[in-house]
Amino acid sequence: MTQEKVFLGLGSNMGDRTATLESAIEQLERIEDLLVVSKSTITETEPLGKIPQRNFLNMVVQVVTTLDPQRLLRMCLEIEQQHGRIRGERWAPRTLDIDILFYGDFQINENGLTIPHPEAHLRRFVLDPLAEIAPDFEHPTTKKRIAAMLHAL
Repeated sequence: MTQEKVFLGLGSNMGDRTATLESAIEQLERIEDLLVVSKSTITETEPLGKIPQRNFLNMVVQVVTTLDPQRLLRMCLEIEQQHGRIRGERWAPRTLDIDILFYGDFQINENGLTIPHPEAHLRRFVLDPLAEIAPDFEHPTTKKRIAAMLHAL
């Protein structure tokens, strides 16, 4: 498999949010065949949905990897679980969320994995940090640059 540029969205709104994000990045850095090349600053954002909860800390990390998308997803899910992530109600509070936002210019729609992330282009908490580290990255389906999508919000 060739090396691909991948963007991961990280978020946390339970426990020590900053320490959780930093720990998740450290775990990503220990994955063989994956290199963290860029990290956005951490921003605080309001949660989506109707469940009252604490604000999130969000960021985007750019990695390059030869891991296939499904294997990368499994590794991200393992890191979430190691941080106490329990999957329950949608929009519920979470210790850690790691989303594969983009995997090169791949378009994937498989059981449990949709790339590009179907709502990435609509979420300021994704586009703000993404524009910080990759403003010229082009969304594979909309063909719009990240900076342009952020401006349109």
